[in-house]
Amino acid sequence: MTDCKTNIPKILLTGANGQLGFELRRSLAPVGEVLALDRKGCDLARPDMIRQVVRQARPDIIVNAGAYTAVDKAELEEAAAFAINAVAPGVLAEEARDLGALLVHYSTDYVFNGEKSGYYSESDTPNPVSAYARSKAAGEQSVLDADMQAWIFRTSWVFSAHGSNFLKTMMRLARTKETLRVVNDQFGAPTSASLVADVTAHALRQGWLHAGCGRAERGVYHLVASGETTWFEFARAIVERMRDAGESLKVQPDQIVPILSSEFPVPARRPANSRLSTEKLRNTFGVHLPEWRQCMHYVLDQLED
Repeated sequence: MTDCKTNIPKILLTGANGQLGFELRRSLAPVGEVLALDRKGCDLARPDMIRQVVRQARPDIIVNAGAYTAVDKAELEEAAAFAINAVAPGVLAEEARDLGALLVHYSTDYVFNGEKSGYYSESDTPNPVSAYARSKAAGEQSVLDADMQAWIFRTSWVFSAHGSNFLKTMMRLARTKETLRVVNDQFGAPTSASLVADVTAHALRQGWLHAGCGRAERGVYHLVASGETTWFEFARAIVERMRDAGESLKVQPDQIVPILSSEFPVPARRPANSRLSTEKLRNTFGVHLPEWRQCMHYVLDQLED
């Protein structure tokens, strides 16, 4: 394997065309030699293909940004969600262990039921309440069970200029609808994919390449933007920024109506509290996590260019 203190590491990136994978292709480029694969290059629903790809590439670092993310659809396709979100991470962990490689894997606030009153820490026991959430919690456990060097970054409410997400949906609706009804009893931290990608790159430099292979503690870390809000307040902030930028809108911020989750029924239950403590991440890797509004403005700047 590569001497990670002196040589350029080989990085295998899966899910390269997703929201996070797209940003990781940029952030990881200065860190090492990146082999970025989409579903065609590495289908996470096929364990045999995963093993073949890893054994041929022989990476020093595997960054798994691939996931089944259709939260509501997973209620009908739980087996498909588990194949990608639970089985595949375990296979990657086993292959990484055999190579002596580091695995970076991503999880979600959905592993918690959202009933805690305060911030969730990494020591809190997952209690998923949907098929998607169960598949992601099982994926975390499959990586931990492999007993190897792995970092699991839990994040929440991810958005970016690439792909489909809440921010882009609100922008589209603000231009086409005269009123919007948005849930106001779910709390969390909107987090840009670019922030997750940049922190990943920083962690690899600080906790792996510069500090010596495996110096940073293996396990779970919470990685979200600072602060907290609701989906309603997030939507208002998006539309306010669009208004201030001079966009032609059909809906104004004060025409966005706050509603309860019970007024917007969906197949998969969402946690009411998605607030995650990031103290462990900040102390381990020495990172500053900007406030969620900074993440929002950065992405909106990209979309307005």
